[in-house]
Amino acid sequence: MVPVHRAAHRAGRVVDVFDDLGVTPIINVAGSNTRLGGALPLPEVVQAMAAASQASVSMERLQAAASQVIASVTGAQAGYVTSGAAALTLGSAACMTGLDIGRMDRLPDSSTMPNEIIIARDQRSGYDHAIRASGARLIEVGMNEVVSGAGVRGVESWEYAAAITDRTAAIAYFARPGARPALEEVVEVARARHVPVLVDAAAQLPPARNLRAFIDRGADLVCFSGGKALRGPQNTGILCGRADLIAAAALQNLDLDEPWDLWEPSPTLIPKRPLAGMPRHGIGRGFKVSKEAIVGLLTALKLFSAERVSQEADRRQALVDSIARGLDGIEHVDVRTDPADGEQAATRVDLEIKSGARVSAGEAARRLQHGSPPIYADLTRLDQDILAINPMNLTEDQVEVVVRRFREVLAGK
Repeated sequence: MVPVHRAAHRAGRVVDVFDDLGVTPIINVAGSNTRLGGALPLPEVVQAMAAASQASVSMERLQAAASQVIASVTGAQAGYVTSGAAALTLGSAACMTGLDIGRMDRLPDSSTMPNEIIIARDQRSGYDHAIRASGARLIEVGMNEVVSGAGVRGVESWEYAAAITDRTAAIAYFARPGARPALEEVVEVARARHVPVLVDAAAQLPPARNLRAFIDRGADLVCFSGGKALRGPQNTGILCGRADLIAAAALQNLDLDEPWDLWEPSPTLIPKRPLAGMPRHGIGRGFKVSKEAIVGLLTALKLFSAERVSQEADRRQALVDSIARGLDGIEHVDVRTDPADGEQAATRVDLEIKSGARVSAGEAARRLQHGSPPIYADLTRLDQDILAINPMNLTEDQVEVVVRRFREVLAGK
């Protein structure tokens, strides 16, 4: 049994709840990485989750209410709170089954239904697993000529059109700045053949306007992370889009173990009339989302705005400026800051470890992680000998500690 924590506060600060477990908290300057617990949720989110934990509620009706909130914010017909990237799994399943409960019961065996999801080769990633977990089969289009240096052409819209057959269930599109072809071109191709487009926009917030951008550009389903810039519960996500596809996703996620005659789903989320019956527990049943997480995500979503994004960018810029000043002058280390822009990703400090430095970038990262306190840096460009400091999860009173530890390590101590 995990012992009850002995106190809520000590010496004017919140007691670390990990103490009793023997787990050492870290200083996270890597960003919203899931492996480090994601972004710290807003205080209002934590308060809302605590309040929600003290009552029972119909999960279907709570998701129906969430659908209306998500729809109002995103401009979609409907929405659903998911378990993180399970949004991709549920979205893919919905595209294959529609409201056909027989198909729902057969997944992940998709051999008797359209089960191919087209994806650009240069958009493949480890997150493919979330799509393939539904039983879908990925069909690649395009080549990696730009990446390999063998040419200048990226994937083109005609390649999507050529790949569509009667086995096509959807087109998957991973949104990122500068993605080609443009989403509008892919949507045009898909609509001509009545194929839905599923967009993974997990990390495309901020800017706040992106909550509506992909729906406005014609996507049928869009996925967002709830535990990154939204600063909701780390294990949440959003699936929004066409009402019929959201209903199909909900049917494959919710606990529906009740008599048909007594089942009264909210018509704004799940229309009962078109259904031949009630499906069994669906392929997404294990991706359950708690009432606390749903309420926390909705609270974060309501708080997320262009104004708040701008305020957060200003806060991070102040932290970055302070850190950069504190790290200036270290021998054989170039200190740079990326441009401050509330419409872009978090401002950060880049530390390029030059030849002649007392310690390599990799060794510096290792020593930071094993020091006291442990500090985890952004390692996305470690192969370029660059350590980065992302201030997303930093507080002002941690800046001095971060500067001291980085100076010690980079000095070879």
